[in-house]
Amino acid sequence: MRWIAAILTLWAGVAAAEDRVLILANENYRDAADLSGASDVLAAATALTANGFQVVAEGDLTTVRMRSLLSDLLLDLAPGDHLVLIVAGHFAQSPSETFAIGTEASLPDLAQVGGVGVSLATILDVAGRVPGGALVLLGTQSVRLPLGQGLVPGIGALAIPQGVTVVRGDAANIAAFAATVVVKRGLSLPAMLAEAPDLTAEGFLAGIPFRPEGVAVPVPVQPGPTEAERAEEDRIWAEAKKQGSIAAYEAYVAAWPTGRYATAARAEAARLRADPAVQAGLTEEALGLSRDQRRAIQRQLSLLGIDPKGVDGVFGPGSRAAIKTWQERNAERVSGFFTRDQILRLTAQADRRAAELEAEAAARRAEQERQDRLYWDQTGAAGDEAGLRTYLKRYPDGLFAELANERLRVIEDARRAEAALQDRAAWDRARAADTPGAYGDYLAAYPNGAFDTDAQARIEELTQAALGEDDRARAEAAESALNLNDLARGLIEQRLTALDLKPGPADGVFDDRTRRAIRRFQAARGFPETGYLDQGAMVALLAGGVLKLGE
Repeated sequence: MRWIAAILTLWAGVAAAEDRVLILANENYRDAADLSGASDVLAAATALTANGFQVVAEGDLTTVRMRSLLSDLLLDLAPGDHLVLIVAGHFAQSPSETFAIGTEASLPDLAQVGGVGVSLATILDVAGRVPGGALVLLGTQSVRLPLGQGLVPGIGALAIPQGVTVVRGDAANIAAFAATVVVKRGLSLPAMLAEAPDLTAEGFLAGIPFRPEGVAVPVPVQPGPTEAERAEEDRIWAEAKKQGSIAAYEAYVAAWPTGRYATAARAEAARLRADPAVQAGLTEEALGLSRDQRRAIQRQLSLLGIDPKGVDGVFGPGSRAAIKTWQERNAERVSGFFTRDQILRLTAQADRRAAELEAEAAARRAEQERQDRLYWDQTGAAGDEAGLRTYLKRYPDGLFAELANERLRVIEDARRAEAALQDRAAWDRARAADTPGAYGDYLAAYPNGAFDTDAQARIEELTQAALGEDDRARAEAAESALNLNDLARGLIEQRLTALDLKPGPADGVFDDRTRRAIRRFQAARGFPETGYLDQGAMVALLAGGVLKLGE
């Protein structure tokens, strides 16, 4: 064939050509089973380099990185080059294409696979730039790759460009083939494949040598590491051992893939992956929970009576202990880390508990309102001052509190109009000071004054308020510890409005109406009626804000 003759003519000048190897080996996938053979493929780089190949080898690649390396290869390839392109990892096939899947893929489907995989058609087209000198090795294993609609695992039918050879098989066998057979000179492709009966080949299978003998190809001499490089390698290894995490060991391997501690680092990473506790942590980490979602989980645990020691979106020791408690109560494997299914189960439980709390609160509030109305009918409904004050003494934040106070103001205004000028002035001074002493002075001067009843009632109110000063200070401190910003305060006011507790406008300002609404809420839920929020009251008030995964 005329094109084979052209290839032979190119080989006549092979001394100026390059023998290139690009290895793309994906072993550790985020949401799929690992491929142990991929590390063997990376290890084959040593033998290939020692036999004159210029090798670029990287592992655990994202799709973007695979494309970048292929782009770099395109820039370097020249006519007459020999190319061995090795791809090891998971593959997925659509009805028309096969894709090498990047390590970041998570349940790809037909519509998404182009974004998380590189088409083998593209890889073969790159190899087609050096027809007759391109060998593409595809290595995989029979381990599970979760896929969405329109995809199945494995390598499908390939449209192989002219002059390109494709060999496929188990990743470990591909690695052995590359390290022990491809490195030999003078072998034709059929002869090379005869030494690897467990592999299958298709495409260009001419009987001419893939790498002719007797061609002086200089072997790249790799200079040894400098003292500074060895010291840096020692530093990174020491840091990896100190952290003792998979990420730390993989960071070392990424920086020093053939370093002095590379074997130990890979072994430690593999050991940690096999550790159930580490697996549990990785499983939760893969969920990618946002801080808001973690806060929602902490609120849910609180709703179920399990204290996470704060609702801050940080899973510290308190939250981990709370998760373990929940897992023990629900006969789950106790790890202190959540799985997706456990979070969904927790959410369902919290939803049910929130509904129960709402129902309990509604029943309690209905009973309180019934008693409130009954007492109003017995006391304040008649409109006399004594009855109004009697009602307010029991129900200062009751259904009719505003009406009672308004009627008392009317009574006070009427009394003021009838009072003598000196009496009224003395009362105004007492009201301005608003202390038990000031009202006592008024009563001493006007024991039968127009405002004597008001003065005595206010003395009693202030005295009662003073008795609860310590409790109020503690309540204020508890609310201050919540660090509520204006947005959070506005949301709280909206929630109180939704519960028909009349907190006033949702402006982020907790005024007297807001405090009264909070006390009404606390009364309905069985909390101390302070008018100030603490963590427990916040959780109950925002009980509807539970976690919805994916939001």
